[in-house]
Amino acid sequence: MKKVASLPEDNNEEKWQTNPETKEESKSCYWTQFRFATWKDTLMMVVGGLCALVHGAASPLMLLVYGMMTDTFVSSAGELTLSCCRQLAMLMVDIEAQMTMFAYYYVGIGLGVLIVSYFQIALWVSAAAKQIQRIRKTYFRKIMQMEIGWFDCNSVGELNTRISDDINKINNAIADQVSIFIERISTFIFGFMVGFIGGWKLTLVVIAVSPLIGLSFVWVKQELPSCWELQAYAKAGAVADEVLSSIRTVAAFGGEDKEAERYDKNLIEAQNWGVKKGTVIGVFQGFLWCIIFLCYALAFWYGSKLVIETNELSPGTLVFFGVLMAAMNLGQASPCLEAFASGRAAAKTIFDTIDREPEIDCFSEEGHRLDKVKGDIKFHNVTFNYPSRPEVKILNNLSMLIRAGETTAIVGPSGSGKSTAIQLLQRFYDPKDGMVTLDGHDIRSLNLQWLRSLIGIVEQEPVLFSTTIAENIRYGRPGVTMDDIIQATKEANAYNFIMELPQRFDTLVGEGGGQMSGGQKQRIAIARALIRKPRILLLDMATSALDNESEAVVQEALDNVDGRCARMGRTTITIAHRLSTIHNADVIVGFEHGQAVERGTHNELLEKKGVFFTLVTLQNQGNDLPNDKASQGRIHIEVNNHFQRATEFSGWDWTPVARILKYNKSEWPYMLIGSIGAAINGSVNPIYAILFSQILGTFSILDVDEQRVQINGICILFCAVAVTSFFSQFLQGYAFGKSGELLTRRLRKVGFQAMLRQEVAWFDDPRNSPGALTTRLASDASMVQGATGSQIGMIVNSLTNIGAALIIAFYFSWKLSLVVMCFLPLIGLSGAFQAKMLTGFANEDKKAMETAGQVSSEALANIRTIAGLAKESTFVDTYEQQLEAPYNSAKKKANIYGICFAFSQCVIFMTYAAAFRYGGYLVSSEGLHYLVVFRVISSIVISGTALGKASSFTPDYAKAKTAAAQLFILLDRVPKISLSQTDGEKWENFKGELEFINCKFTYPTRPDIQVLNGLLVSVKPGQTLAFVGSSGCGKSTSVQLLERFYDPDEGTVLIDGRPSHTVNVPFLRAQIGIVSQEPVLFDCSIAENIQYGDNTRNVSMEEIVDAAKKAFLHDFVMTLPDKYETQVGAQGSQLSRGQKQRIAIARAIVRNPKILLLDEATSALDTESEKTVQAALDEARRGRTCIVIAHRLSTIQNADIIAVMSQGAVIESGSHETLMDKRAAYYKLVTTGAPIS
Repeated sequence: MKKVASLPEDNNEEKWQTNPETKEESKSCYWTQFRFATWKDTLMMVVGGLCALVHGAASPLMLLVYGMMTDTFVSSAGELTLSCCRQLAMLMVDIEAQMTMFAYYYVGIGLGVLIVSYFQIALWVSAAAKQIQRIRKTYFRKIMQMEIGWFDCNSVGELNTRISDDINKINNAIADQVSIFIERISTFIFGFMVGFIGGWKLTLVVIAVSPLIGLSFVWVKQELPSCWELQAYAKAGAVADEVLSSIRTVAAFGGEDKEAERYDKNLIEAQNWGVKKGTVIGVFQGFLWCIIFLCYALAFWYGSKLVIETNELSPGTLVFFGVLMAAMNLGQASPCLEAFASGRAAAKTIFDTIDREPEIDCFSEEGHRLDKVKGDIKFHNVTFNYPSRPEVKILNNLSMLIRAGETTAIVGPSGSGKSTAIQLLQRFYDPKDGMVTLDGHDIRSLNLQWLRSLIGIVEQEPVLFSTTIAENIRYGRPGVTMDDIIQATKEANAYNFIMELPQRFDTLVGEGGGQMSGGQKQRIAIARALIRKPRILLLDMATSALDNESEAVVQEALDNVDGRCARMGRTTITIAHRLSTIHNADVIVGFEHGQAVERGTHNELLEKKGVFFTLVTLQNQGNDLPNDKASQGRIHIEVNNHFQRATEFSGWDWTPVARILKYNKSEWPYMLIGSIGAAINGSVNPIYAILFSQILGTFSILDVDEQRVQINGICILFCAVAVTSFFSQFLQGYAFGKSGELLTRRLRKVGFQAMLRQEVAWFDDPRNSPGALTTRLASDASMVQGATGSQIGMIVNSLTNIGAALIIAFYFSWKLSLVVMCFLPLIGLSGAFQAKMLTGFANEDKKAMETAGQVSSEALANIRTIAGLAKESTFVDTYEQQLEAPYNSAKKKANIYGICFAFSQCVIFMTYAAAFRYGGYLVSSEGLHYLVVFRVISSIVISGTALGKASSFTPDYAKAKTAAAQLFILLDRVPKISLSQTDGEKWENFKGELEFINCKFTYPTRPDIQVLNGLLVSVKPGQTLAFVGSSGCGKSTSVQLLERFYDPDEGTVLIDGRPSHTVNVPFLRAQIGIVSQEPVLFDCSIAENIQYGDNTRNVSMEEIVDAAKKAFLHDFVMTLPDKYETQVGAQGSQLSRGQKQRIAIARAIVRNPKILLLDEATSALDTESEKTVQAALDEARRGRTCIVIAHRLSTIQNADIIAVMSQGAVIESGSHETLMDKRAAYYKLVTTGAPIS
């Protein structure tokens, strides 16, 4: 009952997993991110926040000092012009003493800033480190507590990313960013205050204009909602996803070029959006600078009026650009908001998991523990489907009894629910209906840890943890002695091989047990199960993955165990694929379609002629075949991975930016215009420095009219700069936007083409899943753009800025310039350094987290094994120990980062102190005009900050480099099977004679499972060959070798007497038409789907209709309102299966192939449609070589050759009559009518 109540909540869980909109709506409030803060942390954050407030006030304070100083200079200059020589000496002393005074002020403010900015950072970062530590522990503990069904719906990769990336995002949102945000807001407020105190009229005038700046921000947000970029790319992304998901169909029909074109067409929208974005940002920046310079013009014009005409202000108060500084700071606070937003979204997912109550709680203490366990297990009408696939019924009213002390074997075709039954017994899942009882108690009422402690399990692919053999066995039961371990290994036939190893029980088994062979892993796993002294022993296909020799050894161990179990009254449940292994089971239960359909001893079931009989018939005949599944596969996989890793990383360091630029070559006019714009933008700042000092200079002119003329002239110049700035910013934004987007589109296209060029085996690697590849196309290409277009703009901009500033400074006073220059590297570096610090620390954190990450990813990847052993808490403890190192490094980082930040913040104050002190000396002793002092200092300081900005605002260059490296690795990869039109031979009269000679084959992703094992069969032109056999015996694989999706590991496939690997691939595939069990249709019209059959030419409508008639499709199509233009929906979802099959047949007929491959083409159909489709197939087979894979024997009786397959080889072949006379496997299958899975 309880289960039913909690169902709806589970569905919601899935909903927010999949639906981004709902995720956005229910973002947590920002403060919830601090829910793990203790009172100490809160205190640290409050003190840090206060320090940030004080630090924010420093810049406006500096303006005050600056203003007082300007007054001193101006008045001294004014008096100088008046005075005669007598006063000169007095004033000199005066100005120098004054300047020394100001220098001290600056030093004082600088030291203050040094102290408060250190605390501001150190306190916030260390408080955040403590909270993050708590979040990590809580989150991991919670995940380990979740039921297995939850893991089915959340991929392990995603959880690992959440543990690392999402928690880092929260860290960013609650650490230094907060204090920097507070500091900038404080500068904003104090700036206004200083402005109002100094001169409220001027401040009000400037404020009146500032809403324009705000409005421009709003406009940009409206024009460029961030979701649009994704939507613009979504169409192209959908095409890429559809194509990569059905890559086999695309390859079989040679549609690679067609698809690349279709993808490219859909990229136009994304490109236009990107250009628009560049333009809008250009206009925005232009508008912003234009407004700022017009503001300056207005402020100086009105301010000088107040100074000269009404004497309300002194010249110094004009420097109350406090207001503008405030406005700028508000702008700079916005990146922090971004960090907060992504932190909030991340916190939502993390905290939702933390707050979720698991449906089956493994840490719970509730539930009974029985005093005495007999071991009777009963399934009462159990219905079940996996939470990840709710529409597929796995168990359907399953009822069966397993008696205590007996060995019960469960057999049945794959997918019939055998392993699922065992997982319900372990309570990995709860049944949807019905119940599972142990000694009459519903297992849901028992204590979970206790229940699992009764059960020992040995799986098909046993999981070992990367530690020693002894430790792995200890996982079975805590606190066992070494003698117990030795005893268990002896029982499991493992003792001898362990003693032969150099380190014996202390041998490390490697990641996932990679250093051990399959047989050795199995025996260690059996020892681990035995040491638990379980009341119930579950053997899930414990020997299926082994070669004959190891199988014999492991089987012997299991038989020993069986004998002992019977003596001890232990209940044993065995699931077997090899039926020879269960001869001596007490009871055998046959499963089919999630029900127990038969039950009895070995002999009873053979007489019943049901599921068990079919399985036995097929296997017995295949048993005399050679079988060598040596562990060569394992070595091969290790080497492969190492090799791949090596290649992945070697390419990363020297990413040729030059090579990216080559792809951008045709856009050189855009890049040139953009660079010109950038150069003009770069020179704006130094020009500002000249105009600014010029204005201050005018105040010492005594003739009022002359003064007014000069001031008006300067204000007009400011307006001119404003307008120029608008156009040049626009040019830079538009031109680089355009060239960058063209580059992105080109890179996406070549990337996509490179993917389609790869052989099919490459797509089997989980790293190249359609999802991963589409994401890479979406993000990598747009990241690479960051390394070219806008990057060049940034560089040109900074270079002209610094160049112009230095020229101006040295032209006016080289002595002062040299002094200020000494500080320039410090100012520039401090900006760059700060940016570096942040990214550097992020990488260090990642490194420190690696060991903890290994623990968590091992735990999550093997969660079933851990749950079966009830060892969740052990892993939680290990993980928490591993977190100490990153935590300590974070605390250390808080201090280092604090010191560096403090230094970078106070450098500028020290620069001013030194520069103005020396400037004062030059004014008094060398008679330098004070205007020059301002001009030199402001131009160099401004260029210094530009340096810092350029280094921190570069769109993430490092990211662009790694993305480019990944892209080029893909572009440079040479596929193992070339799709080029020129490689390999073609010939005129293709006959279609096929021969498989001793083909052996394993899939590259599962090298330890031999799929084909010496396949030997041939077919003459025009004949039909039918393959029969149980699932997994290699029927479909042989078809894939013929299509050259793969090449055999040994042996050859001959086509018209030529080895397949010498034949031109597009030529070969053009001769083959394929209709598979689940035909893949593309999301376009019926006509276009049929046309897809021949992508080398344009297929006419007549041919389409003709093919449709042959496929018995035409009449049905004519009943549809849109006839052949009817859209079939994604993957043909608008059509029934029979209709999809017939479209697929028509598609194959349009090719007019010499060879037709029918892979279970009618298996998924009901009887009615099967008849129609079968008739269409018989029509299509005429005059063609045909290979049929059948699962209903009735459909292939008229085939020329019938080949019965088992375990990757043909056990008998011939026509229907010949095989019936032989009275062997085929005869038995036909006469009993036993089902073939």
